[in-house]
Amino acid sequence: MTLNIKKLNDNAIIPKAATGGSAGMDLYACLDLDVVLKPGERALIPTGIAIALPDSSYVAYIYARSGLAIKNGITLSNCVGVVDSDYRGEIKVGLVNLSDKDYTVTSGDRIAQMVIAPVIIPEISEVDELDETERGAGGFGSTGKK
Repeated sequence: MTLNIKKLNDNAIIPKAATGGSAGMDLYACLDLDVVLKPGERALIPTGIAIALPDSSYVAYIYARSGLAIKNGITLSNCVGVVDSDYRGEIKVGLVNLSDKDYTVTSGDRIAQMVIAPVIIPEISEVDELDETERGAGGFGSTGKK
């Protein structure tokens, strides 16, 4: 599979995997001015790129960078971003500061990671009953603490 990427800004950085075993590619902030995220604040950070997935059998998921989240409390405001195969606009990343300190995002900072994955669109069948399982409808901790 080939992922076509277009720079929308000369300062944009093309996504790349940090290691040979990385599932995701780092996304980089592409800013004219630094963005200061105060505690509890959200901001939409441009990457300066657009992508073209080959067809509807692929999706791009945007995930938080674990180090940024754990060390600094900076994560995605929408948990996981979904870039559909027919979207051709700029990829932007919604960040939120969950820490108690200001955090400055600078152009070139790695702000998220993008994972390309297959999509399965199921045929929908409305039914009157579902099959029974041992767990049944138990949820939200019903399988135990450990």
